[in-house]
Amino acid sequence: MSELLDRHRAVLPNWMALYYEHPLELISGSGSRVTDAAGRTYLDFFCGILTNMLGYDVPEVREAIERQLATGVVHTSTLYLIRSQVELAEKLARLSGIQNAKVFFTNSGTEANETALMLATAARGSNQVLAMRNSYHGRSFGAVAITGNAGWKSSPLAPFGVHYLHGTDRELPAFARLTDAEYIAACTADLRHLLAAGAARQVACLIAEPVQGVGGFTMPPDGLFGEYKKVLDEHGILVISDEVQTGWGRTGDHFWGIGAHGITPDMITFAKGLGNGFAIGGVIARGDLMDGLPGNGISTFGGNPLSTTAANATLDYLLDHDLQRNAATLGSMIIGGLREAAAPLAAVGGVRGKGLMFAVDLVDPQTGAPSPALAARAIEEARERGLLIGKGGLYGHALRMAPPMNLTEADAKEGMGILVDALRAVDAEAAP
Repeated sequence: MSELLDRHRAVLPNWMALYYEHPLELISGSGSRVTDAAGRTYLDFFCGILTNMLGYDVPEVREAIERQLATGVVHTSTLYLIRSQVELAEKLARLSGIQNAKVFFTNSGTEANETALMLATAARGSNQVLAMRNSYHGRSFGAVAITGNAGWKSSPLAPFGVHYLHGTDRELPAFARLTDAEYIAACTADLRHLLAAGAARQVACLIAEPVQGVGGFTMPPDGLFGEYKKVLDEHGILVISDEVQTGWGRTGDHFWGIGAHGITPDMITFAKGLGNGFAIGGVIARGDLMDGLPGNGISTFGGNPLSTTAANATLDYLLDHDLQRNAATLGSMIIGGLREAAAPLAAVGGVRGKGLMFAVDLVDPQTGAPSPALAARAIEEARERGLLIGKGGLYGHALRMAPPMNLTEADAKEGMGILVDALRAVDAEAAP
């Protein structure tokens, strides 16, 4: 493994991080488990950053891909009709709730968000964008420009004028003692004031993650974006829901994360889990917005026969097996269990989540300050016990977990038990 690591470091950028003191090479997987090059098997609660939504080696998905491969047609391009692309677009348009919806396929969430921003700025004739503090929308020039997390902003240059809104910063002194209703009212008043005093008169859109992914699975109170939309509608400002991590019922209560706020957005962006490992992303938008671009456009690889075949099979499996309900049931069990177990642990600052999307904050036991060092220690402790998890947050102190949506109850309990053991070990090490 050290030889492969040396080769990796020689030819790949140093800003492309690897997890763990001794990085893993994963070579096989089945169900909710993966096996590394040394032959050790792990329960996977991060799934390629939420991308292997059904885990590994699902027969229905694998067989659909094999049938497409057997035709010899892996790629054509959007210059030709692609049956699996049309079929998938029909399903997504129906599931979106957006009236007269149309779909454009890309290869990633970054591309999807770039496309949505292009649609919004073209429709509104403006490059002014509203985004959320602590947000993340991708690694491209435009997506980095609207990202509200300084640790992921690689360039100070920007094609947009961006104004960042409140929504996931309840810990600030101005908001710490407010109820949900009071916090929503304060954030909405701030939006009104911003539009009156600080933003250009013609703002294109608000883009927001219903649950912030890289931000550590932080989220606003349910209903905040509904109140925001009332204000935005007064100005004709479009709403883009970045569902790259929150889509497909992962949050349990709703198929799209934005559903918790009681609104239908003008556009939805998606990616990650839909292909269960195959690269796919896209935008679902009102037909007038999608058709409103004045120039030509294609996507060489977006919506190719292989990725859309995988996505159709993945989506069909998810719907046929009611995995949204599974996410709600098992997520509630895990989050409740983690909160109970973490209550006496001084190194745990909090547990939050929705469905199979949950996080644990690690803090200095004496000061309560965010502790990225303890978070790094926790993922090592979890790995040693056979569980793979992620991390993130504005300060790098949040453990992020998003198990496969077809997770079994037995695997859920096993993973929760391992995580609790790891947290207790970290807490004991950190005790003064």
